[in-house]
Amino acid sequence: MSKRRHKWAIEFVPSGRSRGDRAMVPAQENLPAPVGFVDSSVVADRAKEADPSLIVKRSWDIALGPIKQVPMNMFIMWMAGSSISIFPIMMVGMMFFRPIQAMLAVQNTFKSIEGNQAAFQKLVYCIGNLLCLAMAVYKCQTMGLLPTHASDWLAFVQPQQRIEWSGGGMTL
Repeated sequence: MSKRRHKWAIEFVPSGRSRGDRAMVPAQENLPAPVGFVDSSVVADRAKEADPSLIVKRSWDIALGPIKQVPMNMFIMWMAGSSISIFPIMMVGMMFFRPIQAMLAVQNTFKSIEGNQAAFQKLVYCIGNLLCLAMAVYKCQTMGLLPTHASDWLAFVQPQQRIEWSGGGMTL
């Protein structure tokens, strides 16, 4: 029982051999280079001679990455609210773990930062991650998750009592 072949099938076999009445594709040595083909050795030479300004620009993009996340984190903090539920807790958890992971992987990140401004770029990267971490701590404080009063630590101390309550334009 023979395999059924489609009429659009092409067999890639060395030139000079043919099967049946099908036309064979010539061997690779006989084919011209396709349009836009670039020899890989030329590309490797260009990569070695990369423009220094592009390297510095790329390094600054890496260094400013955590600082660029600050406005988005602020918006996420505002959207999550200050209630204690699964969504705000997950958002705060992500805001804690992302900078911590970035600070733990700082050696791998600094391998890609090059140029004469590398020390300052590394400092900016670390400050950006610490800023994101500080925002997460602030969010925990506004949600009431941080133990900031003596009553949070000691069972015999009474919790703070609110002296005044206020609402949006009406008396309570």
